[in-house]
Amino acid sequence: MAQRLRGKQIAILATHGFEQSELIEPKHLLEAEGARVSVVSPAKEASIKGWKDKDWGDSVAVDQPLDGADAGRFDALVLPGGVINPDTLRTNEAVLDFIRSMAGAGKPVAAICHGPWLLINSGLAKGHEVTSWPSLQQDLANAGARWRDAEVVVDGNLITSRKPDDIPAFSEALVKALAA
Repeated sequence: MAQRLRGKQIAILATHGFEQSELIEPKHLLEAEGARVSVVSPAKEASIKGWKDKDWGDSVAVDQPLDGADAGRFDALVLPGGVINPDTLRTNEAVLDFIRSMAGAGKPVAAICHGPWLLINSGLAKGHEVTSWPSLQQDLANAGARWRDAEVVVDGNLITSRKPDDIPAFSEALVKALAA
């Protein structure tokens, strides 16, 4: 496999309750392309616990606490979904500032499933075409976004997808954005 992302650093911003597949699978796919992927979290613990199906899943190590993370050292940001993770993160101003910093620098911000809630609260959804888990459609429309049912939607530096089945297309869209 070509290492199209050699030398790139990607942050995955998450906390307890992230959808397990939406963090683990993109992380592995991006690392397979040569990227260095760091889990960044506002959680105070050394690891965060995922959500899998209808119960708690596996834990993932936190590589960088959010309070010490420098958005300038990352080339892209991934926002996994699940319901608990983005609902918890979207009221944390430090999280929203980190997302705004990445987007403001023109870096790709990729959100999947319920992750686009973070695009709403950070003010990034307005005026953009996006997709998400279907239940967020009205939330995104109310925030001024144009929602489309597609496995991946790329609008400028925003990359969005609907669900775990879309992870291959989601990850490939981020690879293409970074390899361009």
